[in-house]
Amino acid sequence: METKPKTFYLKRSEDKSEISGIGKVAWGVVFPDGVVVLRWTTAGGSTGVYDSIESLEKIHGHDGGTEIVYD
Repeated sequence: METKPKTFYLKRSEDKSEISGIGKVAWGVVFPDGVVVLRWTTAGGSTGVYDSIESLEKIHGHDGGTEIVYD
């Protein structure tokens, strides 16, 4: 049985860095092997690749100020 990638977005309630803003700040995909790709919505947006959703959350979670919302 084939597993499909899951899509999500990052939702910020506060912006401690004062860079990404609040609301939907990035779009992402979790692939079946656990690898995550994240694309920022900010001007000049960048793309990052992470080993897992847990790794992404450690880096961008802002101590609970960022929510991962699955589609």
